[in-house]
Amino acid sequence: MSGAAPAPAGRGTAPPSDPGTRWVLLVVVLGTLMASVDTTIVLLAFPTIAGDLHTGLASVIWVILIYLLLTSILTTQFGRVGDLVGRNRAYNFGFVIFTIGSALCGLATTANSLIGFRALQAVGGALMIATGTALISEHFPPAARGRAFGYTAMGWSVGAVLGIALGGVLTTFVGWRFIFYINIPIGIVAVALGLRYLTPSARVTTRLDLVGMALLGGVLTLVTYGAVDFASHGATTLNLVLMLLGALLVVPFILWERRTPAPALDLSLFRSRLLSTSLAASFFQSLGYLSVVFLLIMYLQGIRGLSPLDAALLLVPGYVISAGLSPSAGHWADRWGAWRFATAGIAMMIAGVLLYAQLTTSTPLLVVALITVVTGVGGALFWPSNNKAVMAEAPPQHYGTVSGLLRALTNAGTIGSYALVITIASAVVPRYVAFEVFVAGKGLIGNVSTTFLDALHVAFYVMAVVLGIAAVFSVLRRPRGTGAPQPQPGWGGRPSGGPPSATDPK
Repeated sequence: MSGAAPAPAGRGTAPPSDPGTRWVLLVVVLGTLMASVDTTIVLLAFPTIAGDLHTGLASVIWVILIYLLLTSILTTQFGRVGDLVGRNRAYNFGFVIFTIGSALCGLATTANSLIGFRALQAVGGALMIATGTALISEHFPPAARGRAFGYTAMGWSVGAVLGIALGGVLTTFVGWRFIFYINIPIGIVAVALGLRYLTPSARVTTRLDLVGMALLGGVLTLVTYGAVDFASHGATTLNLVLMLLGALLVVPFILWERRTPAPALDLSLFRSRLLSTSLAASFFQSLGYLSVVFLLIMYLQGIRGLSPLDAALLLVPGYVISAGLSPSAGHWADRWGAWRFATAGIAMMIAGVLLYAQLTTSTPLLVVALITVVTGVGGALFWPSNNKAVMAEAPPQHYGTVSGLLRALTNAGTIGSYALVITIASAVVPRYVAFEVFVAGKGLIGNVSTTFLDALHVAFYVMAVVLGIAAVFSVLRRPRGTGAPQPQPGWGGRPSGGPPSATDPK
């Protein structure tokens, strides 16, 4: 990574076969797996939790959104906290908090208490996801990071498979509370391994931007709350004003970030074409894709009337293919350039989402399973390649900051994705229909089923358009020219925009 400050001694130079790096990779993969299990399990149990806690759409959707909201806000600073106190400490402490939060979620007796404990989970999750990518970048050289990120992507897919399989079984036969208890043994093992194998990281003196984090939190919270209120009650003065205030708050946020010496969102990062386009691709990919599984589960359980277990089994093929392919895809990105495979991955996601938009009330379920394979291959190609492209542009002393920013943008996109599809569904169909599917999770019949299916089609088409924007940004980061590098201003003076080198392909 030419032009960047040298990595601390012993960091970023160990070969992938080094036992120490393998253990670091295992700990990070376990964290990714744990977060993935929790995400897919909660989606499958969504209707069951709503029924058991006797709550409405506006409350139960916050079981998902509070986690995404807080991780989006906190990761902007928690990556920096890892730089300050040591990424190993931050990561291990995040695991401890996440595990405790999981246990408390399983004990929750009301929707509000469950939301509160999910918020605690989010604090731990933010510490893990803000520092996990940085740990990989710290311990693996640029030429090996694609494969390492491929293994973390594999961890996500394996976790999703486990979450789907366990979620279907536990929700159907045992109870939704065990979807949270399952995190406890994983967390205990991961913390033990982290304490043993995550060696102390070099500390970097940096400053936190609490004002910027608060302003960003205001933007995301106001817009998200307004969108959920719109889905629950239709257009009202309150929710329209909230969303407008959230949008307007972007202006003081940007102004503050331009003047503060240590901004939460360092706008100078975006002077690097490769980094800015890679971050934009990540954001729009999340915005356009990460609620697709939510929509698909609503289709399978709400329109087709499948049980959580049966719906889970149909989602497994795509995640299995993604898990198996991700390490190889990361290796290909190391050899031939990340942008090619990331762009191909988004293209396959677009194809899969457009196929989902053709689903009917009688589409053979085998077709649904085959489409998940298409999107699974797309995810395997995109995630490790894009993560590699982002971290290749980050100076080693700021791995935590850039890792946190990447995760913050990804989570912000995910929040927007959920808010977008809920808003679309509630705008296209009567709210009582959306409520029956989103919360009751029961099979609908006749015109109600057809009406909601129309809303899903609209949502899928909108998601495909957003993914198209992600594809544009992915193509724009293509290295320019085939001769001498064409330097552009990068963060910290690092040139960017030239062709990939043998050791640092983009």
